[in-house]
Amino acid sequence: MHKTELVAVVAEYLGISHRESDNIIASTLEHMTDALARGESVNLIGFGAFSVKSRAERKGRNPKTGEDITIAAHNQVVFKPGKALKEIVQPA
Repeated sequence: MHKTELVAVVAEYLGISHRESDNIIASTLEHMTDALARGESVNLIGFGAFSVKSRAERKGRNPKTGEDITIAAHNQVVFKPGKALKEIVQPA
């Protein structure tokens, strides 16, 4: 699903215009992004949690040339699905 599809679904579900739906989704994503940029986690009960994980510098290999390279330390956004989402995606 792309953002435009999500905007259309939310607009139809709430009975609002696509512009209003787009503004709601854009605002939500902006606030989530800001929280993650501050190092906070974003927990959506029943869906999952987004958090920032620090990755240490490590050795790697260029797959084209086979040359050894150093991958710089960086922050990475990780997602841990909630129990309800796991059950829907992977039924028992």
